Amino acid sequence: MNSSIYNKIGINYNETRKADSYLTEQFLKHLNPNKEGLYLDIGCGTGNYTNALQLKGFEFIGIDPSIEMLKKAHSINKNIKWDFAAAEKTNLAQQSIDGIIATLTMHHWVNLTRAFSELNYILKPHGKIVIFTSTPQQMEGYWLNHYFPKMLSDSMIQMPTLEVIENAMAHSRLIITKTETYNVKPDLEDQFLYCGKQNPELYFDDSIRHGISSFSALANGHEIENGLTKLRQDIDSGKINEIVKSYENNLGDYLYVIAEKTEV
Repeated sequence: MNSSIYNKIGINYNETRKADSYLTEQFLKHLNPNKEGLYLDIGCGTGNYTNALQLKGFEFIGIDPSIEMLKKAHSINKNIKWDFAAAEKTNLAQQSIDGIIATLTMHHWVNLTRAFSELNYILKPHGKIVIFTSTPQQMEGYWLNHYFPKMLSDSMIQMPTLEVIENAMAHSRLIITKTETYNVKPDLEDQFLYCGKQNPELYFDDSIRHGISSFSALANGHEIENGLTKLRQDIDSGKINEIVKSYENNLGDYLYVIAEKTEV
């Protein structure tokens, strides 16, 4: 992962990337943690979900390869252990973690197989991994493609498919036990890439675009300017409704991947 991207984004990240209450509850449902366990938020960023889950009464630690992000995380909650580390090398002891969550971070991992091998190493037997991600197939269904085609194409390239994830896990002796799709809700509190699915006006907010790596790191200024101009025209004329409708699909916008370490 290019940590410099998130060192830059991290400066005002908390303004728009808050822990969404519904997504937090979904993490709890899939992870099913217990009050005696120790859990890891990998690629924790500024620690919004780490902190939200800790406030539910569960013990979490967070790791991230961005110093700027970790500084923000520490300022939110000094009672959580925050460490500078990556998925491929967590610096955690063998079988020391009861469960792991990862929120929109897996596409930044340098080597999926190595990362999952590391997660297998630190997980206790029957420990769960809950990953929140988006697949290239799902992203093809974003109406954002109409306005920012190069940005979305570049974003899709770095997103692993479900098959790639499954194969990388299998090499590391992890098994996917369940997947569940998620569709963006109108009251989404975490302003990630497709946050404006039902409210296109959000993309005119500089702070929201700044907190989205696709806009901050992948898109060029010319495409953003042209795309926003076209989007403004289509919103004002009402054509946006036609564009949005043309991208409707049943693939879901994002995906929960729930896996388990099965061997003792």
